[in-house]
Amino acid sequence: MSLPPAIEIVPSAAPLSARMTVPGSKSETNRALILAAHAAGPITLRGALWSDDTQVMVEALRTLGMHVTVEEDPAEPSNCTIEVSGGGRIGPGGTAEAPVELYVGNAGTATRFLTAFVALGTGAYRLHGTARMHERPQAALFASLRQLGYEVDAPGDHLPAIVHGAGPRPGRCTVSIAESSQFASALLLSARQGGWEIEVVDANADESPYVSMTEQMLTVFPEAGEYAIEGDTSSGSYFVGANLAARLRGDAGPEPVAVTNWPASGWQFDERFARYCEQVLAGHAPAQVSRTTDLGDSIMTAIVLAPLLDRPTRFVDLARLRVQECDRVEALYEGLTRCGARIEMLGDDLLVHPSRELLHGATIETYEDHRVAMCFGMLGLFVPGMVIRNPSCVSKTFPDFWAKLAAPMPDGLGATLRDASSGGDGHVLTMGERKD
Repeated sequence: MSLPPAIEIVPSAAPLSARMTVPGSKSETNRALILAAHAAGPITLRGALWSDDTQVMVEALRTLGMHVTVEEDPAEPSNCTIEVSGGGRIGPGGTAEAPVELYVGNAGTATRFLTAFVALGTGAYRLHGTARMHERPQAALFASLRQLGYEVDAPGDHLPAIVHGAGPRPGRCTVSIAESSQFASALLLSARQGGWEIEVVDANADESPYVSMTEQMLTVFPEAGEYAIEGDTSSGSYFVGANLAARLRGDAGPEPVAVTNWPASGWQFDERFARYCEQVLAGHAPAQVSRTTDLGDSIMTAIVLAPLLDRPTRFVDLARLRVQECDRVEALYEGLTRCGARIEMLGDDLLVHPSRELLHGATIETYEDHRVAMCFGMLGLFVPGMVIRNPSCVSKTFPDFWAKLAAPMPDGLGATLRDASSGGDGHVLTMGERKD
């Protein structure tokens, strides 16, 4: 079952007044699953995200011999409680001709973390995913594993790849995080079991916060017992962004939309998004925002909101957005242009001009990218006539996103969702409704 091929968002006529919760952190959940698989005793993960990206990780761990149980979380529909037990024993791989198959979808964390994890097994493991995942960078991670003495067969250094597990191989390697911090995190998560010493090179502020999260988790994760996952700030940015937009248009109250489980651990890079919104509301909107030093994935949320501001904003250092789930720079430029925003693409930068009065509804192509869909879904709370194609792609990290938009206030944002697919009758989708 899935949503229609396209939905129209009809904003609430009433001012926003909502208290929202967000699902568990995807980054923390997939790190915790690997650490739980390494642990000596059973681990119970509470508040874990249950989405496409975490499901492929769970299924891979089951394939590798881990016992994993999943129970619904009554407090948050996109979350679950996961128990992992396996005593750190990785199930045997196959032969080079018939390797154990691990499907990773388009989940970067699952792909990179599992690649290093199965190197500690014995035998051959083949990782493969979607066509887009087969295009995404992997070379730096493969190079580091080869430095440690592991054999990785990967034409062009992309997926599909066969990793030949050889158990622990104490040694030292360097890993570049110029393209993704996930390469370093993958190695660090399995370093103690492998006897590896990891030197991270090409560090930059864009990526090192995610490496820091990994290092922090390594210091506190138990060998048995319970571990709590905090709310996801990247997912929460759409609601914090809705709060900013509501305040800019004059909705009553200091926080028309509040996120009740916004984390404050300092582990997640996108905690900075709340401070960015505070700057804007205080009249100090920065003229330049960097994907390298200022915001993580939430920079996409900031870009989509930028036409509502009263000064131009240049978003810089966006090159990495081009090699993620889609070319996100192009997708954001195209979507905002369709909505009437004044926006320029300057190499890998986007310059967005104030254009609130020019905005209008448009059909947004999401390119199967969850963050593109959610960014423009958020904008649809304020700009009537927004149609989102392939809305079900949000299941990658936030399966309950549209239900939260459509739920009545104060537990949701009071929007109406209509079937806008070709041949659709435009009927209103009710909570929980899905269409084949």
